[in-house]
Amino acid sequence: MKRLFAAIDAGSYEFEMKIFEMGAKSGIKEIDHIRRRIDLGDDTFHNGMISYAKMDELCDILKGFVDVMATYKVEKYRAYGTSAIRETVNTNVVLDQIKLRTGLDISILSNSEQRFLEYKSVASRGERFEKLLEKGTAIVDIGGGSTQISIFDRGSLVTSVNLHLGILRIRDKLTALQPDMSHYAGYISEIILNELHIFKKLYLSNYDIRNIIIVDDYISVIMRRFAGKKDDDMITADTYREKLELLLDRSPYQETELAHILEENTSLLLPSALIVSHILDATGAKKLWIPGVSLSDGIAYDYAQDNKYITSTHDFEKDILSSAQYIAQRYDSSQTLSDELLNAALNIFDGTKKIHGLGKRERLLLTLAARMREVGRYVTMSSPAEASFAIIMGSEIMGVSHEERKIIATAVKNSYPNNISYSVFDEMDFDSSSYMTAVKLTAILRLATGLSRSTRKSYAAVKSVISQEKLVITVSSSDNMMLEKGLFFERADTFEEVFGLRPVLKVRKKV
Repeated sequence: MKRLFAAIDAGSYEFEMKIFEMGAKSGIKEIDHIRRRIDLGDDTFHNGMISYAKMDELCDILKGFVDVMATYKVEKYRAYGTSAIRETVNTNVVLDQIKLRTGLDISILSNSEQRFLEYKSVASRGERFEKLLEKGTAIVDIGGGSTQISIFDRGSLVTSVNLHLGILRIRDKLTALQPDMSHYAGYISEIILNELHIFKKLYLSNYDIRNIIIVDDYISVIMRRFAGKKDDDMITADTYREKLELLLDRSPYQETELAHILEENTSLLLPSALIVSHILDATGAKKLWIPGVSLSDGIAYDYAQDNKYITSTHDFEKDILSSAQYIAQRYDSSQTLSDELLNAALNIFDGTKKIHGLGKRERLLLTLAARMREVGRYVTMSSPAEASFAIIMGSEIMGVSHEERKIIATAVKNSYPNNISYSVFDEMDFDSSSYMTAVKLTAILRLATGLSRSTRKSYAAVKSVISQEKLVITVSSSDNMMLEKGLFFERADTFEEVFGLRPVLKVRKKV
């Protein structure tokens, strides 16, 4: 049975709605696409909040979307706000007003969630996406508030970095400076190069980037028209630079005609074009793929996955794990110790499913916490808990929300011997569900650390079984594990308090 679904993106400079027809046999088919201009980011990035006048304008646009949805008889929708709403000081007021005046429930995406959905929109294009990732590839996702660069090497995501190079931010900086138009491109380039200098030094030295995948709203429209074949959306870097020169020579009116965009949007076209150009220079990439996708496509793809309308061949969870693994490697974490800790933590998690009530997603968060627990030791040996917490909170983990990152960081901080404190959970301003998830994962991770104390020892977590109000963990080891036994019981109190089970460690001697 086919159903109609609407994906709504309440962006920084434009609101977009796409309506899709979905079916288990037919997959996803776009049937309508509506875009409405609104400079929401001007209020947020200048004043820190959305004005009453802008509230009226955005609600009028969304009411129009609701009317279109009613005409199509749309059954389900997902609506998301991004940086312009996310960064306001009155976010909750804005969302409440939208609900009251339009009936729409708008959810706020963290930056990593937003970029993950846009990444999914690229993945929805299938075989070409998978083929490009086999070689060094960077996905450049240009938004109003920032630009995300995600680097893939041999099919795996190795890092994802957010740069304050949003086209709306750049334009607003130049508006304040009021440069002569003959110097406009030069000023934009200087802003971009300042950001890219550190990025190139820290992240590009170890990778051979051959391809760039562009996700944006404006330059993609133009460059797809320049593609060599009618149905092709690949162009060479040299072709891009040639067409950029033509673009720089055009008047705003000519740019409007070429890109089929509103004239007031042309001021956002040049920043986008120059960001791509300078990233090409920094990476040395030879080809660009311009799939012409947007956040709305990613929203639809995600919904279709969740509701079994499509089956993805790409392993997105692997990308999340790869991102965390790269963070651990950057801070020189011990792979052996990380593997031992993860083995113990997941064994305890799986053995206590009946009592902790956590699911697959929480198991992933525990995996990420175990992988990144030791990153703080690279900064300081005296306060690794605090350093690990700060690093995790300051890192982009593709596909992990800000709330989930708080859970991971809090569990890591409290997993250290002297750091367990409920005040830490209170300070994080969790909702009740996230609070208990953080507490439970902390109890599991603390217990697991008692089994993982030395890179010189090896053991196998054989079984975790609940028996007579005890959690019996049996491991096999060539060592008697006297130190581990002591540390294990030292960390057992938190686990017993949270789950009502007393952990017991049994060691089977390897022959």
